[in-house]
Amino acid sequence: MKPIDDPASPLDKSFVLITAAAGGLGKALAAECASRGWNLFLSDIRLDLLEPLAEGMRRMYGVEVISQGADLTSDQERDALWQTIDRLGLCFHFLINVAGMEYEGLFTERSVDELRTILRLNVETGVEMTSQALRRRVKDSRFYILNISSMAGFYPMPVKAIYAATKRFIIDYSLALRTELRSEGVSITVLCPSGMPTSERSIRGLQRQGIIGQFVMADVGHVAYRAIQKTLAGQAIYIPGVLNRWLHFISGFLPVTWKTAFIWKRWTGTRQKQSAAEALTSIKKSGDNPLTYR
Repeated sequence: MKPIDDPASPLDKSFVLITAAAGGLGKALAAECASRGWNLFLSDIRLDLLEPLAEGMRRMYGVEVISQGADLTSDQERDALWQTIDRLGLCFHFLINVAGMEYEGLFTERSVDELRTILRLNVETGVEMTSQALRRRVKDSRFYILNISSMAGFYPMPVKAIYAATKRFIIDYSLALRTELRSEGVSITVLCPSGMPTSERSIRGLQRQGIIGQFVMADVGHVAYRAIQKTLAGQAIYIPGVLNRWLHFISGFLPVTWKTAFIWKRWTGTRQKQSAAEALTSIKKSGDNPLTYR
């Protein structure tokens, strides 16, 4: 099997497929791949962001970039994506499954549609994209897969129960496939980041965690670079950040019920502080003095 950095490898005819490419981490990974001279096939549900990203990659790095918008929770739109790929006769040497979503809040507050969506995107989509991409890999060359999980995948997490469970699924199935497909020249790496400031929502989430959120926060560009390096090196799991790796190691010695209870306690404490702060802000805006109000 030829590695993708082999001069004889037909990279000029193959692509890196990246889902959710228009998000913070997706853009960083797209830029990292393009900087290495790899052609890109980018997909995202946000059409207004996708084509400007593709054009930017073309101009900055001189690589071929094809983009197609798709709601990957839809069977029909996933089928249309692969029909486009087959019509263009594309093949791949790298798949990066970024697409995923998170809901924070009590399970009973989630609608059935929300539960269906997170399961379809975090589990079903990644599995299908992997299966389909493997059928269109470059022959006689190594094939790399980078699946995006999370530190949440190592813990049962109250208020993020479904999200954490789907991220655990990504870790387990990636490690299983990694062993199963090793003899076929396929290498799979799982990226398990903690907090990254990729959107306003993620930044607010990190801020709610206080000083711990600041310590575990990781630079998106650096994570993207290291994730690609670790994938090419054949590493099974990459956890960005020394502190995150230390916390993961230490937590392995604790009973899972303790970890779950600790997460629940931190979340309820954070929510109480946030509710109190929002109430105080509301009082100040209304003109009432909380010190003299009766």
